[in-house]
Amino acid sequence: MEGYGAVPKPARHPSFALILNGFLAVSGETLRNRKCFAAAQHRAYLSSWDVAAFAAAQGPRGFALRAQEYQHTLQGPAIFAGVGVHTGEYIRVAVRPAPAGSGVVFVRTDVADRDNRVPVSGEAVTKTQLGTVVENAAGVSVSTIEHLMAALVMLGVDNATVELDGPEMPIMDGSAEPFVQILDRAGRRRQDAVRRYIEILEPIAFVDGDKSATLKPSDEFEIAFEIRFPSAAIGRQYVDLPMDERAFRSELADCRTFGFLHEVEALRAMGLARGGSMENAVVIEGDRILNPEGLRRPDEFVRHKALDAIGDLYVLGAPILGRFEGVLAGHAVNNQLVRALLASPKSWRYRTLVPEFAEAV
Repeated sequence: MEGYGAVPKPARHPSFALILNGFLAVSGETLRNRKCFAAAQHRAYLSSWDVAAFAAAQGPRGFALRAQEYQHTLQGPAIFAGVGVHTGEYIRVAVRPAPAGSGVVFVRTDVADRDNRVPVSGEAVTKTQLGTVVENAAGVSVSTIEHLMAALVMLGVDNATVELDGPEMPIMDGSAEPFVQILDRAGRRRQDAVRRYIEILEPIAFVDGDKSATLKPSDEFEIAFEIRFPSAAIGRQYVDLPMDERAFRSELADCRTFGFLHEVEALRAMGLARGGSMENAVVIEGDRILNPEGLRRPDEFVRHKALDAIGDLYVLGAPILGRFEGVLAGHAVNNQLVRALLASPKSWRYRTLVPEFAEAV
């Protein structure tokens, strides 16, 4: 979630590019149907028996493929609850296993009079003010999904049904770390389908004044981000990281959202930040950090923005094989980049990692 005003309340594993080096080539077709993201029936998968046979023929590296490149869901349900940072509502959540190819689908269990399923896709994003909101055709929405989405993609969870009894995901402590811990406890289960990546073939960018977001070709997922704030508590910060599960856990997952105390009244008048506190955000007043515990990292602010971008990109429905660069970008700019990518099929393609068995999309 982007920085917002909040009221103080007392009280790297080797990348798959390296694993594949020397024995796997690019496969997959350029996707020309933008709506394939939201329709599981348009997806093509490989038999686990075919992949197992191919992997066995490759020796130890082949078994690394088997571990890395299948789709995964949860072993069992992950159940938790917390307060929505904007609504202030107490929300109960159950993240449940889902079939291969289904992607991430939110289900509003408090909605009974219309379609309560909200599949995640780039085109389902309807609002981006201080958080990412997805909505279905019936007008049912779920907000502040980005921290959970970041944890899902970086922990390799392709398919999950997220049931919640309110309109917003709980903010937890303002970072993705609680979601990582919750997903770890639930465990992960390999599925009988091969994971597809979105390979960036040529640079594509969205620019809005001094804000920009760019995707560039790369042999692995990388993320770079720059922010600049007048407050001396933040100033200019920059981070540039190769990103996999280990790096996410150690470099980004614990970095919290942040906001400015002087903005809270205006935000609450707009119906935002009603659940914000120092328990779920870094709060800044002038040039001071108000949280008694201080920062978790000197550059926690920019690292959180990188975390947000990872979650915002996962609305595409597949992990990225490419480099993301963000400058002063927020959820709105990130989603505009997603839409620009969807509108430019020559800029990317799906990539599977077993070309002998690849099927056309």
